[in-house]
Amino acid sequence: MKKLFHSALGLVIAVAVIVLVFSSVYILEPNEYAAVRQLGKIVRVDDTPGLRFKIPFVQTVQKISGKIIIYDIEESDVITRDKKSMIADNFVLWRVTDPMAYIRTLNAIQGRAEERIDAAVYNALKNTISSMDQDDIILATGEKLTEKITTAANKDIGQYGIEIVTSQIKMLGIPEDNEDAVYERMISERQNIAASYVADGAAEAQVIRNTTDKEAAVLRAEAEKQAAILEAEGEEEYLKILQEAYNSPEKAEFYEYMRGLESLKSSMKGSGRKVLVLDKDSELVEILYGTG
Repeated sequence: MKKLFHSALGLVIAVAVIVLVFSSVYILEPNEYAAVRQLGKIVRVDDTPGLRFKIPFVQTVQKISGKIIIYDIEESDVITRDKKSMIADNFVLWRVTDPMAYIRTLNAIQGRAEERIDAAVYNALKNTISSMDQDDIILATGEKLTEKITTAANKDIGQYGIEIVTSQIKMLGIPEDNEDAVYERMISERQNIAASYVADGAAEAQVIRNTTDKEAAVLRAEAEKQAAILEAEGEEEYLKILQEAYNSPEKAEFYEYMRGLESLKSSMKGSGRKVLVLDKDSELVEILYGTG
């Protein structure tokens, strides 16, 4: 009986030791916080993954996820600066950055955090859209709107120990009752832009043509000028050569003789009967009759 009592006592002590050990440790996962409370008051916050220790039965641990959480926000109506209605559908990625503030303000309840996020994102979205005309919003890049909305929303929720990593717009549409009017206006504006580009291109082409024609006219005038100069120089050189070639009476007489032959030859070209009427004293008469 005594032996049985000792065995039971040993078992109780072993169980108590095991319970004591397990009550003294806890495991912290990556991207996780642990708020250690002592008599209901937070005495520290652990954020290092691994095996951690606490005082058994005196301290308790409240774990809080530090992972990025996706939250889908319901569609909402927003009004642009030019008083046009649009429908926005977006979602956010958020996470806890200050577990102490998260516990103090929201009691670490995810639903409450998302209520604050919902309101902050809607206000940021409304203020951003209301500062832009509908056409500018349609033409704006998604990154530009995302950055503005995310920055504005984070200013409203920083006190809760949470952060919006990004607020992405899934869809920013137009109500069905004015879709056709908006699309027709967009088509008209694109056509006006296209016509402007065509007109600018035509004007630029005309400027290029005018410039080219002017340059061609200048080149042509310069070429004609150079040709006239060369022609005059050639005539001058020709006369100079003739003058040097026939600078004696014998050479001059021979030149006159050759010119007469060339004139006679030219006058006899062609078919049919040829009649020459010459002065009796002309050089051609002298050549024909051999009296020269």
